Amino acid sequence: MNEENFTMLCDFYELTMGNGYYRSGRTEKICYFDVFFRTVPDGGGFAIAAGLEQLVRYVENLHFDDKDIDYLRGKNIFDEGFLSYLRNFKFEGDIWALPEGTPVFPNEPIVTVRAPAIQAQLVETFILLTINHQSLIATKANRIVRAAQGRVVLEFGSRRAQGADAAVLGARAAYIGGVQGTACTLSDELYGVPAGGTMAHSWVQMFDTEYEAFETYCRMYPTNATLLVDTYNTLKSGIPAAIQAFKNVLLPMGIHKCGIRLDSGDISYLSKKARRMLDEAGLTECQISASNSLDEYLIRDLMMQGAQVDMFGVGERMITAKSEPVFGGVYKLVAVENDEGEIIPKIKISENTAKITNPHFKKLWRLYDKESGKALADQLCLADETIDDSKPLTIFDPLATWKTKTLTDYTARQLMVSIFEKGKLVYKLPSLDEVRAYCLGQVDGLWDEVKRFENPHTYYVDLSQRLWDIKHKLLSEMGKRG
Repeated sequence: MNEENFTMLCDFYELTMGNGYYRSGRTEKICYFDVFFRTVPDGGGFAIAAGLEQLVRYVENLHFDDKDIDYLRGKNIFDEGFLSYLRNFKFEGDIWALPEGTPVFPNEPIVTVRAPAIQAQLVETFILLTINHQSLIATKANRIVRAAQGRVVLEFGSRRAQGADAAVLGARAAYIGGVQGTACTLSDELYGVPAGGTMAHSWVQMFDTEYEAFETYCRMYPTNATLLVDTYNTLKSGIPAAIQAFKNVLLPMGIHKCGIRLDSGDISYLSKKARRMLDEAGLTECQISASNSLDEYLIRDLMMQGAQVDMFGVGERMITAKSEPVFGGVYKLVAVENDEGEIIPKIKISENTAKITNPHFKKLWRLYDKESGKALADQLCLADETIDDSKPLTIFDPLATWKTKTLTDYTARQLMVSIFEKGKLVYKLPSLDEVRAYCLGQVDGLWDEVKRFENPHTYYVDLSQRLWDIKHKLLSEMGKRG
């Protein structure tokens, strides 16, 4: 999957614009584009950046095959000189990005691309595709994991995912977000997301009795025996048969680790009854798993009701981010370079103020409280600016600029890292386990108020004074034009 060539996975207008840039002499025009989003899915306080590894693999493998050139020639709209350019195409630009697993807030650049116009334009579609999809699933998974309050969460969604890549990469993104494993075997083989599973209802139905099905499974997989107990009657036959199989097969082997899974019915009620039955049978180490259309809200309710669940399997509502299945990341031009190499800021304006962009080549800084280590605010600065954290810094509320807070005892850290320089990969991709650990650590560094599911505290994301002045000047000039 990593070696597949996705060069032609682009919106057709990237090619028509590229042809236009070529014919109008703008092939080498240096441009800056930012990838960012405007609203957090599900009304949450933050999102999780993900998908960078696939972006890297895509850029490394960018090239047009002969069949691609033949296809484009057949459209009868592309200049032969442009097709020759594509035949020798390679990415020669620069890319900066937030490391995967970084909590990110609206209007902050997740990726910045600096490249000649055709190159910068061509990569738009795939960059948005990979960042939007995996950031969406990682964000949803992290919400679900936080709702589980330390209980194990597994990703069970392959059969409901919207395509093969969505299943495999969705499991990868969910792992970044904090789940501990997946049911997707291919995601384990390709990316190392721990895969596991035991049985479906069909296994139980294959045998004459539940006990026979459970006993057989325990003998075959004594160290991984989690039995699905709700095929017929959970309390009257399923759990009693599981208890009998555990006692007859596992305990004589000295094995006390085992489990049951509930996949239907009132999970809270059934889990409490199951826990009592298991404990009375002396199976105090037997864990209870639950599945069946779960999400962060249902899991939170189960926890509030005292459900005796040790592990949650979450499928369709995680892998599709069912409650809000679009991340909404965009790719916007923020600057160009003139013939002298001077960076000229560009801005997109709109009657919808939420769609007005932040211009110029920027870097993102995160400001941390020295005492608690918690993130206090972010500031977008021009790329050549630095923050002197030995001096007080006043931050403005992004939604109400008359609200401010002054930071004194803080540490400033630049978040974006260099990924490609002049087309060469300069970033060492971390392992998936390293990305996951980084993500969980960074989320832990946010205040609980920012992590609320409903009405989270607004996290301050401010512009430096120089950047604000440039944006205000551009808005004023555009207003005069209008």
